[in-house]
Amino acid sequence: MKLDQTSINKALSAIDKNGKKSYWSVECVDVIDSTQTALKASSPLHGDVITAEFQSAGRGRLDRSFEAEAGTGLLFSAYVTPKRDSGEWGFIPLLVGLSVAEVLGIEFFTKWPNDILSDLGKVGGILCEVHNDGIIIGVGINVSMREEQLPVPTASSVLLTLGAAPDRNDLLVAILKEIAFNLAEWEAGEDLIDDYLDSSATMGKSVSVQLPDGSSLAGKAAGISAQGELLLDSGEVVSVGDIVHLSLS
Repeated sequence: MKLDQTSINKALSAIDKNGKKSYWSVECVDVIDSTQTALKASSPLHGDVITAEFQSAGRGRLDRSFEAEAGTGLLFSAYVTPKRDSGEWGFIPLLVGLSVAEVLGIEFFTKWPNDILSDLGKVGGILCEVHNDGIIIGVGINVSMREEQLPVPTASSVLLTLGAAPDRNDLLVAILKEIAFNLAEWEAGEDLIDDYLDSSATMGKSVSVQLPDGSSLAGKAAGISAQGELLLDSGEVVSVGDIVHLSLS
């Protein structure tokens, strides 16, 4: 089923878990270069969302490409202006990952800093970029991809994990509501670190961290800081890097 802008916005207008009406306003398009780029160029307001059936130049973290055949993924970008000091915004990608994993269910996990996994592989990714007074949150999820449609051998999809694919309209509404709920809790001072750790496939594992300058670190993932940094048992604090899970311990 195609994305339906009217039904999505109608569903979002219902009262949320905070007893409030949603602030999300969703625009659906068939083809776009990148929802992230388009939203950035639109002078967005808090709550503006763009979602697309297909991205011709989808971007992931560190300017990597994100590919999905038309209609097989949930691809969207949302703009928020968090009500906490910008020095704490590093936790937002983790908050978004937590929200996505909570909606998808117990078969799905987060991988620091921005991936969504199942036991079969990577199902989705998150890209957060500071823009003006807020953050553009980009989310890409492989929803109904069959094995031959996967972009890389290490990828998977919701369909392959669960044996069925959810309606993308319902999935988008649920994720946006969960992001709004968790964001409000975090803005009110709630500590979501334990919730994130419960969703994490990284914690407790021996990992190799590939840093942007080409160097690497190794250690056991021991925790997460309030700013979303990865804490290693060696005492190292990692704010940016790619993680390879080496073992369970």
